[in-house]
Amino acid sequence: MEMQKKLLKIQESDNVAIAVTGLKMGEEAECCGEVYRAAEDIPVNHKIALRDFQAGDEVIKYGSRIGLTTAPIARGAWVHSHNMKTGLEGMLDYVYQPSGGIRAEKEASDTFLGYLRPNGDAGTRNEIWIIPTVACVNQTARLLAERAAKRYGHLCDGIYAYPHNSGCSQLGEDHEITQRILASIIHHPNAGGVLVVSLGCENNNLAEFRPVLGAVDESRIKFMICQETEDELETGLELIGQIAEETAKDQRTQIPVSKLKIGFKCGGSDALSGVTANPLCGQVANRVVEQGGTAILTEVPEMFGAETILMNRADSPETFEKIVNLIDSFKQYYMDYHQPIYENPAPGNKAGGITTLEEKSLGCIQKGGQAMVTDTLMYGERARKPGLNLMNGPGNDSVSVTNLVAAGAQILLFTTGRGNPLGTSIPSVKIASNTALYEKKRHWFDFNAGTLLDRDDLETLGASAWDLILEIASGRKRTRNEENGYKDIMIFKNGVLL
Repeated sequence: MEMQKKLLKIQESDNVAIAVTGLKMGEEAECCGEVYRAAEDIPVNHKIALRDFQAGDEVIKYGSRIGLTTAPIARGAWVHSHNMKTGLEGMLDYVYQPSGGIRAEKEASDTFLGYLRPNGDAGTRNEIWIIPTVACVNQTARLLAERAAKRYGHLCDGIYAYPHNSGCSQLGEDHEITQRILASIIHHPNAGGVLVVSLGCENNNLAEFRPVLGAVDESRIKFMICQETEDELETGLELIGQIAEETAKDQRTQIPVSKLKIGFKCGGSDALSGVTANPLCGQVANRVVEQGGTAILTEVPEMFGAETILMNRADSPETFEKIVNLIDSFKQYYMDYHQPIYENPAPGNKAGGITTLEEKSLGCIQKGGQAMVTDTLMYGERARKPGLNLMNGPGNDSVSVTNLVAAGAQILLFTTGRGNPLGTSIPSVKIASNTALYEKKRHWFDFNAGTLLDRDDLETLGASAWDLILEIASGRKRTRNEENGYKDIMIFKNGVLL
């Protein structure tokens, strides 16, 4: 039994396996009825060759090509960056070959206790958010949140400031992205009320920003210009008090999960992320989509190499073309800056056993389960179509989680095999890909997917994760990021900064 645990082969057609416990040179391990002797030391969770390779051979994992060998590799040898490379290059031509997928097939049978908003959206929290229009008033927002929490915190689920890195000296698309993302956050259903804090002279001043917001409930969304206020802290506290009077009236009610939008993110992945934590998220994505809800994936560069799987799950030729544009435009972004399109994974990913972008991407898209892709979203755009939505954005953790909040996700599932305490303004469920990490960093994690390797099956563990999500959505349980105060946002920048 101990020998079998050391090697993990994901698909029957794979020609490499994962050395789950690591192997010393000469040590033997069994996989699928065959015994393999390690030709050299193989680090934990790295790949072992299940056959002899010649230079230029395809390396197969997840049943798909994850790269090409750069030298001969003997059966039992370590397969990694020193003898393997990406097989991806340049732009590709895509053909729509529909493969089907999971879509809403029944009315929602599950519910959560949430806050139903007048526009029909539902919140999993009833918080007061303080949103700066510009980084110059970040500290003002922080001070207001600290003081208001002491005075009015009992009238809502919490009062929080969300400082950021933008709002001034931006031009063109960057300026528009900042406005769009901040507007989407201000309208988020987890915010029972918002105080928008402006300096007064920034590019994103209220005269410019207010029209982007559209119609607002002025009893719950209030504005303050610091340059026009004698004492911005006293004025801000007074305005927050008025908002708190409104949030105090809100009550949780039974809401179908068709109102639930769940964001998915992986950060600091290891070779087990695509085997345990990400497929677990896929089970959750399948469940929420089946019941008419929404799953949202971003991290477009981490779709490269696996994008055709998502494209062929498009619900129509029109959606297929939108996915093609999403992928190609992000590749063009790299090319515009004369950067290699496939420069990924990061050093931490490589240390965790991931060698190429194909390998990372095939593991990454497991978070989408088998759900049908129904739409793509640009930066700051709200998800409006149930099903699996693909959102424009890089793999950067802070930017990605902010994009998901702007899309309207009320809960985030964040997987990691290396460890990352990051959280954002919505409950961020941290899922460990391996038990050793979960045990080492219990104060970071809400769920351990590592048990899939020894005692649990995916369906059973997926049901447990779903129950936890409904508990969190109903406010009966807080996530580690909420308990630890990790609640951050960061806005993507691309162009000139004045």
